[in-house]
Amino acid sequence: MPKFAANLTMMFNEVPFADRYEAAAAAGFGAIECLFPYSIPAERLSDMIKSLNLTQAMFNLAPGDWDSGERGIAAFPDRFDDVKASVEVGLEYAEATGATRLHLMAGLAHRNDPQAAKSYRRAVEYAAGRLNERNLVLLLEPINPRSMPGYFLNDFVLAEQTIAEVGLPNIKLQYDIFHRQIMHGDVVRSFERLLPVIGHVQIASVPSRNEPCGEELNYPFIFETMDAAGYDGFVGCEYVPARKTLQGLAWFEPFKRRN
Repeated sequence: MPKFAANLTMMFNEVPFADRYEAAAAAGFGAIECLFPYSIPAERLSDMIKSLNLTQAMFNLAPGDWDSGERGIAAFPDRFDDVKASVEVGLEYAEATGATRLHLMAGLAHRNDPQAAKSYRRAVEYAAGRLNERNLVLLLEPINPRSMPGYFLNDFVLAEQTIAEVGLPNIKLQYDIFHRQIMHGDVVRSFERLLPVIGHVQIASVPSRNEPCGEELNYPFIFETMDAAGYDGFVGCEYVPARKTLQGLAWFEPFKRRN
């Protein structure tokens, strides 16, 4: 049975971010994830997660100035010091939350720019090295160009190549099924092939990015495939509820607390 993690950046947005942890627990989730946890002090966040008996599946390293349009800084030659600083803050929050997986966002840069490619590789190697000292996993996620135009890591093949070329065992693929379907399709067979390097999975319907039911993908079959393949990691529910979050959780009923 898949272990689902509610994405608190997208789900339960009827309440303030700090209240979404309790809302997710009350809805039957045993795990959560988010883009960025940094608006809550690490010590307070630790207390919240422990009191609710939740597991923080993953979160993103700081992406630069998100409000100004930055979507990661790893591919920027002049931002390496900022990358290093984001890793240190990420390690602090990983210790506080118990998260074992952190995602490094690449940023908006052309994938054929040699300086961007060199900077991204350097950032990946550095972040993976620091995380490995704490037995943590670094995640790399390809993001489709429709949702995030201009994103550097916009192809699963490039992600595979980067993981293989850097060669550090704690670098894993964040396999977002929504992005995979839009970029390449072939979700089931590619999942089976890539399983050895998959460190985290995320789900949403395609094309709406709502609850994982209906539309282009047969999620019950995909969940069966995950089980049959032996995937035992978390499945992040990174979708935008079509209405209020609780109104769209019928799909989750068979998997409720503690999955």
